[in-house]
Amino acid sequence: MNKIKVMIVDDSALVRQLVTQAISREPSIEVIGTAQDPLFASDKLRSQWPDVFVLDIEMPRMDGLTFLKKIMAERPTPVIICSSLAETGAQVTMEALAAGAVNIITKPKINLKSFLEDSSNDIVGAIKAAARANIKALQRVTSATAAIPNRPKNTADVMLPNTAHQGARMYGTTDKLIAIGTSTGGTQALEAVLTRLPGTCTGTVIVQHMPEKFTAMFAERLNGLCQLQVKEAKDGDRVRPGIALIAPGGRHMMVKRSGAQYYVEVKDGPLVNRHKPSVDVLFRSVAQVAGKNALGIIMTGMGDDGARGLKEMRDAGASTLAEDESTCVVFGMPKEALKMGATDRSVPLDRIPQEIIAFGN
Repeated sequence: MNKIKVMIVDDSALVRQLVTQAISREPSIEVIGTAQDPLFASDKLRSQWPDVFVLDIEMPRMDGLTFLKKIMAERPTPVIICSSLAETGAQVTMEALAAGAVNIITKPKINLKSFLEDSSNDIVGAIKAAARANIKALQRVTSATAAIPNRPKNTADVMLPNTAHQGARMYGTTDKLIAIGTSTGGTQALEAVLTRLPGTCTGTVIVQHMPEKFTAMFAERLNGLCQLQVKEAKDGDRVRPGIALIAPGGRHMMVKRSGAQYYVEVKDGPLVNRHKPSVDVLFRSVAQVAGKNALGIIMTGMGDDGARGLKEMRDAGASTLAEDESTCVVFGMPKEALKMGATDRSVPLDRIPQEIIAFGN
């Protein structure tokens, strides 16, 4: 089996050293080069091109965002952004995701050495996922418009019990809602979908696997591009037409009912399917309170978060869709949902807005 070839471009010698060490312990990956900035990297790329780039944003001579755009224009290749969580840099990170980066590894400005050592499994997982990314699908999305930690894999039971056997659902409302779950490649896919929806669209709740602090900036960016209002969800927010609520990073989001109206509960809790927010948690809550009044959509992403929850939605009478493999950056989550019989059908990304509009009419 051919090894995954990686190039690390970061102005920090410590980052280059520690990421190289983490990768060296994984036999299926090798570092073919490191560089302190994109111009040094460009010299090395004349002789060898990697399968995956690990790229910083703030560097001398040429910033990482400019280099990312250059890579995607000249020879599209999976790129992982290795960025600080500093709020001032979040907007640049959102721009990087919009330009085609497939994943983010967040690094702190303090205790960097211990963070990188502790996150070696996450880094290796992110690189493996990036190497499997459908970069052609990513190109189509971007032109049209977080690593899985090595931790116990809880189910949605840790956040809310499965009441399917209790017949406890209440459907006495005509209000509809859309629930969307996505991960790797999802920032670009969500932009492609949401920018094509009218300002009167059915109320929408979204889980995008993304670190804390990035979701607010992501929602703000989408809000500036879309006809409907897009915002990071806060506890108690109403789910109503014309608004898309994105679960905040580091918190689970669940849909609740008050009379005939839906609202969201945002709360802390254990990781579910190694994620927080978890798609399974959102989808289960929608199954329990909305049933046939909901449309569930699972899109590009690594792993299986959301597959079981989408099956619960379908069993409760909801309409369910999976993004087709042909347009997925990573055909992981939709594939698992299809295997479980959780979806009515799969559709390509460019047809999902039509499905959402038709469901609301």
